[in-house]
Amino acid sequence: MLREGLIYLSENRLARGFVTHAPGARTMARRFVAGEHLEEGVDVARNLNRAGMKVTLDCLGESVRNRDEARAAADVYIRLIRRIVDEQLDANVSLKMTQMGQDIDEAFLHENLKRVLDLAASNDMFVRFDMESSAYTQRTLDFFRRLWGEGYRNIGVVIQSYLKRSAADIGQLNAEGVRVRLCKGAYKEPASVAFQDKADVDANYVTLMQMLLKDGNYPGIATHDEKMIQATKEYARNIGKSVKDFEFQMLYGVRRDLQQQLVAQGYNVRIYVPFGEAWYPYLMRRMAERPANLFFIINSVLKESPLRFLAGK
Repeated sequence: MLREGLIYLSENRLARGFVTHAPGARTMARRFVAGEHLEEGVDVARNLNRAGMKVTLDCLGESVRNRDEARAAADVYIRLIRRIVDEQLDANVSLKMTQMGQDIDEAFLHENLKRVLDLAASNDMFVRFDMESSAYTQRTLDFFRRLWGEGYRNIGVVIQSYLKRSAADIGQLNAEGVRVRLCKGAYKEPASVAFQDKADVDANYVTLMQMLLKDGNYPGIATHDEKMIQATKEYARNIGKSVKDFEFQMLYGVRRDLQQQLVAQGYNVRIYVPFGEAWYPYLMRRMAERPANLFFIINSVLKESPLRFLAGK
């Protein structure tokens, strides 16, 4: 019921108009999205750098099926890369292949994406390809390897621990020297391809994290789960890895207390900072894909709120 309601709200134009103009809606969204414009993303990145954190900037958008829109998305990334360079920010960028034309055709995707990758490479900047639903996993990895085979080494991918195929994928990516960002995954997937129980997802996350720390190339351990963070710290110490051999990655606005703690402990911390006009459908679809995300975010906000002490938490 909740999932269907969120999907309806994400697609309903009247609901979008109401929510985006409702008092406090944008303020709440700004907790998790830097703003609608590139400059707002850059401002947030600058402030996070001052706080000792690295940044990944992401212009929101996905499932683009119009060539002009896909080209416009690439143009935003070109401007973004130039601003990062001009500002000398400790930041890179993250994008979705469907945003660049993956659902149009691969020749167009290659042409459009190449403009972004060439500029990034010329400025020694890393580009991460986000992973979407399991319907895109193999397609994304195949196209990534095409680019890797063309000599691009400033690129990396995301692997999701709830997919049953991920151990095999990470084994191959480690052998190829690819930088991997490990996350749990937030899409609703069938039991045929994904673990359904949280305990199984978590157990696989630990297994994959260990594979990445042992044999990977500067992995990004993306989690807000304190148990996963502690498991990562302990395994890194056990195998003699330095705190600078990997980085923790977290979402902008989620568990800011943990972000600050990790920085104080000397760990590399990178914050994923989304921006763009698509903030409303982005947030609503994330909630619809897995309604547990809604409660997770609420819980994360409460955990770092001073009010938790009043409740004896």
